[in-house]
Amino acid sequence: MGIIELRKEYHNRICEEIIRIRRDPKKGVEYPNFADGSNKSSVGIACGIVERLGYAIKGDPIKEQTVGDLFELATKDFLTKAFELLRHVRPGNWIYSTTQTAISGFDQYEHLAYLERMVARDKALAPALGGDYIVKPDIIVARMPISDAEVNSREKLIGKGDSVARLTPLRAANRKQPFPILHASISCKWTIRSDRSQNTRTEALNLIRNRKGHLPHVVAVTAEPLPTRVSALALGTGDLDCVYHFALTELQETIKQIDNQDQLDMLQVMVDGRRLRDISDLPFDLAV
Repeated sequence: MGIIELRKEYHNRICEEIIRIRRDPKKGVEYPNFADGSNKSSVGIACGIVERLGYAIKGDPIKEQTVGDLFELATKDFLTKAFELLRHVRPGNWIYSTTQTAISGFDQYEHLAYLERMVARDKALAPALGGDYIVKPDIIVARMPISDAEVNSREKLIGKGDSVARLTPLRAANRKQPFPILHASISCKWTIRSDRSQNTRTEALNLIRNRKGHLPHVVAVTAEPLPTRVSALALGTGDLDCVYHFALTELQETIKQIDNQDQLDMLQVMVDGRRLRDISDLPFDLAV
């Protein structure tokens, strides 16, 4: 199975498990549940995306709080399968999870667990240190440290008593209790509203500022149909690596068809500026 088949499988799953058609009884308008029913452009674009995906949409209702969990799980499963196809490009023993794992469980951030214990013992430290440094990403991708046997699998590169490479976290022999190395922190946003974008940026900044060692990939995945709202996350540099749309090709085709110049211009700014990519690009970017 190739990436294009995995992308189709991903979309089929989202259409079957997550996307539902809502109806506004006052306006008599029907729209997919990732559209803003009060925004004509949002409704038109979301309907166009669903039409281009080409999968049947179920009519049974779904709880709004369930949608986010299902979107995270579907995205995690897609990335797991796609990234495994790229094992020859990026080998390793990888962990994929949506269990809201605290970053203090990873090598670059294990020192935060100590801070958390200190704050719990001394409440006077809380105002100085803050309480939002323990990020729990929606999806994590992590790599397990490797044994010396794996290092030496092709030829002997390092011996047990050698006084070199004794501090790197990739070598399991360097720690009594090796921690997995956080490779990617992925925030999933089914839709984007102005108040929902700030916590993603805050989490990203905490990952940047509080690390000891390599910065993991910090990205966001969304199904938001309005490019002007996606721009709340995508524009600017320094926090998120990039934003990935669950159906960018379908989004582009839809906006061109409905001839919404404002949305098309913003979309082109993000794509041409390398701030917005398709979900199929993400596994390749994680292989870097």
